[in-house]
This record gives sequence, structure tokens and C-alpha cells, in this order.
Amino acid sequence: MKKLAILSTLLIASTAFAAAPKDTFVYQSSSDIPTLDPGVTYDTASGAIVENLYETLLTYKGASLTQLEPLLSTKWTISNGGKTYAFDLRKNVKFHSGNAMVCADAEYSFERNLVTNSAESGNWFISESLLGTQANANDDKTITWARIDKAVECNSAGQLVFTLPNVDPAFLAKLAYTGQSIVDSKQAVKLGEWSGKEADWKTWVGKDLTDSALNKAPSGTGAYKFVRRDANTFLAVAFDGYWGKKPAIKNIIIQKVPELAARQQAFLRGDADLIDGAGRAVDEVQLKGKSGVVWVDDLPNTAAGALFLNQKIGDPKLLGSGKLDGKGIPANFFSDVNVRRAFSYAFNYQQYITDVQKGKGKQRTMLLPDTFPGYNAKVKTYKYDAAQAKAYFQKAFGGQVWKNGFTLTANYRASSVPGQTQMEILKRNVEALNPKFKINIQEKQWSEMLADSKSGKEALISLAWAPDYADPDNFMYTFYASDGFYSPRVNWNNAQADKWLKAARQTVNPAERNRLYSLVGNLAYEQAPFVLIPAGVNYSFFRDNLVGASKANYNPMVSFLLGTAWKDLSKK
Repeated sequence: MKKLAILSTLLIASTAFAAAPKDTFVYQSSSDIPTLDPGVTYDTASGAIVENLYETLLTYKGASLTQLEPLLSTKWTISNGGKTYAFDLRKNVKFHSGNAMVCADAEYSFERNLVTNSAESGNWFISESLLGTQANANDDKTITWARIDKAVECNSAGQLVFTLPNVDPAFLAKLAYTGQSIVDSKQAVKLGEWSGKEADWKTWVGKDLTDSALNKAPSGTGAYKFVRRDANTFLAVAFDGYWGKKPAIKNIIIQKVPELAARQQAFLRGDADLIDGAGRAVDEVQLKGKSGVVWVDDLPNTAAGALFLNQKIGDPKLLGSGKLDGKGIPANFFSDVNVRRAFSYAFNYQQYITDVQKGKGKQRTMLLPDTFPGYNAKVKTYKYDAAQAKAYFQKAFGGQVWKNGFTLTANYRASSVPGQTQMEILKRNVEALNPKFKINIQEKQWSEMLADSKSGKEALISLAWAPDYADPDNFMYTFYASDGFYSPRVNWNNAQADKWLKAARQTVNPAERNRLYSLVGNLAYEQAPFVLIPAGVNYSFFRDNLVGASKANYNPMVSFLLGTAWKDLSKK
């Protein structure tokens, strides 16, 4: 009772923005938390929390993006020509429920991901490794329980054994992804989740786990244990039974604070240790150099972002009249390449770099980090050119776009200053071309945008991709393939691009892979399915009494803001 009383006091105090105690880490976020279930964690807001409640078999070593080290495993061996992986699991590890972690929990976790493999999750890439297909059993009738059961098993020595149909050089890196964390199978079954048996596996195929029982009552092996959350506050405490080094920070409080000014004020007072910023242009002016603030700059940017031009818009509310009559747009508005090229020429890339990124930005040629293999700096890029934009609008739909005009409604993530600015730049430049052109922009909650975009409802939105694992395929296939993760958001289907992307997956020759990705990049320039947003130079900022976050140990694969796990933080 005493512990609960203390936690209640902290929660009440946090809501009032009381100063953060030495044993408490307070983070104020601009967005909500879609899920706490690893099986469907596939956004940065959820991942930054789940990675601290749960653990994977292995993780990235220090700041390295390519070196991996054991976490819930202790070692592994590779055999059968690179198709069999056997993992020894760590002993004496407990879940937050008190249950001991055993090999059956790891087997259950991966089989659960293969069984469900919903469109909301990142399980497509582990399914591809273990089953040879991105699809679940509803979409690929060749998937049977026997195939899933054979792909991941516990042997007589208590090892977790994966059997792959084909060699996958990125397999180990995929296992480090937060969505492949080990869940408490006994707790899951007790809560009414999948039984882990053949009897009911088909009823769970493709099931969206976003609001699952484990989302409401997570039980991981991580250094922090979930306490509770509501629409505006999340609370976790250090797990007393954690197998590793006990964390110095005891309490974690995450508050949803949509108002930027409120977040900034709380941060500068010391009431919050970390907050969501508003982009470099705002953060440098409002926060850099201020008392009590540590600013860390020139950090690696391994994300890629774009404006998605959906060629098959599924929400009638965004279409107005649904016609090219000046009062709306047809659902296939962006299917005309001239419209897409016009929008690409209408975005002022340099203005965005100057105004939002304070000059610390780079216009990339492809939706791939420029530090990754496969990136080709020689692929052409669009520049802001009003004359070119006008010319392509005049060609679009046989001249009907220019003659009749259009009204388009575009959404951006609520409280995202960079997202709002992107839309404002595009709106201003497009509307200046023709008085009959109208773009209405409106904010929308992040979780709603994710749900609507994956079903193809959004017309024009800004989305980015952070790597699941350090390989160009994770970006190029995700963005450009007809069956890639982002395909339902943009509906650009190109058979030639698909052929090149699949060929790149079937060769281990780096030069050939690079050549194929360059071909895709050049084709994407011609087809313009996306408006590529300039990539900023990453930075972070936090209160100066926070210890453990630094440029030296920053790893963008670990956490999207600090690059450091909660358990490695302390306060002075």
C-alpha cells in the first residue's frame, strides 16, 4: 500500500508539473502512445517505451549500428550454410509478473509474431526471414501451423533454434528490433491472448494487437515495470527483480503535453528532464544555451522522411466533391505523374533547410540514409521551381486541373511543428500558382493518422522511417515496393521497381545491390511518388543534471531522442 501511495503522489505531482526529483525521470511528449505490446510496436513513440519494458535476444553494442551483443541470449551459433541459428538463453531472468523466463517464452513470442503478423506491425520482415514471405496465413494460404512451428523451436538442450528457408545476412540485426522482444507467455495466455498452440492459431492470424490484453498489462524482462497510464500520463518503476544492473532512476513519468510553450517552460524550470522539441529552428532559439540545458549536436540521422502522395485516397471526407471541379479532388488525384511532379517542384527544399533546420540539413536523392550502402548521391533531385510546377499542373488530367482548380485536404501530426511547416510551405507555393488551387491543412492525432494511413485513407501526409535494422533493404523495400510496408499509404505500384528490389534481396554482392538500388532511385525521381523532405542533422537536448546521455554513446537504433536506454541514466 505504501508503494502505491508513493506512486499516486508522483502521478498527481507530475500532472501539476512539480519539479522532477533526483530518482525520477520526466519526459513530456507531444503525442500519444499507440501501444505497449511488442508484437505490434512499429512506431517511435511506442518503441521508445517498449524497449525499456521488454528485452530482445541481442542488442546493438554501444553506439555501433552494426555490432551486436547478447542481451536475453548469452551466445549463438550459425550452421546449415547460414540457415540455422541456435541461441543459448540467459538463466535466472524473471518477468515483471514474477514468472521465470524460459525457452518456451521465446518460442511463443516469435510464433505469436508469425501467427498475427498484422498490417500494423513490423512482423513482415521477421516472417520473410523465417517463412520466406511477408504475408500472414490469411493472405498466403501456403502458410501452415507446421511451417510456423518448425521455423522456431526449443531443442532438448533448452536452446532457441531458428530454421530459415533461405540465407538472410540481416537476420541477427532483425532480432535486435524492439518488436521481437520476449513476452511472458504464461501472463499472455492468462490474460486471454493466443494459447500458443495449434488449436486456436487461425483465429489470431492477422489480428491487430494494438489494444491487446498485453498492451493493457505488459509483462517484460526489462529494467522498468509498467504501473499504469491514462490518456495523458504513463508511469513505470524500476523492476526490483531485474537480472542486470539495477537502474539509478527509480520512476519514469511520461506526460502528453500538446502545447509546445508548456513543454518548453516545464523543461526550462527543471520540471521535465526531456521534452519533444519543435525542430531545430525553434529549439535553437528557445532552448540552446539556456541555463540548465545540455545541447548535443551533429548526431547521425538514420531516418528518412517524405510527403506521401496517395494515388488511391480512401477517405471521402478528404475529397470534397470528389471531382476536378474546384471544390474537391478525385480519389486518384495523385495517380497522374504530372500532379506528383508539380507538387515536387512546388516544395521549397532550401527554405525548409534554412527555416526549420537552421541550415543544418541535406536534400537526399533517395529515401535512404546517405550513410547506408546503396545510397547514390548522383540520382537527380527536385528543386523548388514555380515555373516547372505550373507547367506540370497545366498538363495534369489533360489540362483539367489547371482549368478547374482543386481543393485538397491534408493532415499533419498534431503538435508537430516541422510537419505543420512542411504543409504550410507546400500550401503557400501551390496556391500561389493558381487562384483556383486550395489546400486545407489540419492537425490530427498521431495514433489516428497511423491507423488511417495504413488503410489508405490519408491523401497527403508526412511520414518518416527509422531503421528496424541497418540494411538498405529496410528503407528501399519499405518505401518503394508494391508490397512494402508503406505501399498502402502511397499506392505507387511499379513492376520494374519491384523486380529490381527483389533482385537486390537475392544477391550478397554489394556492388550489384548498389547498382539495383540506384536504378530504383532514378525511377523514383522520374515517377515522383513522394516529395522527399530534407534530412536534418540530428541533435538532442536535456537537463544538465541528467547523466548517461552523450554524443559518445548515442545510438539511434536504441532510442529516438536520447539514444540511451532509461536504465543507463542517472541524475546528479
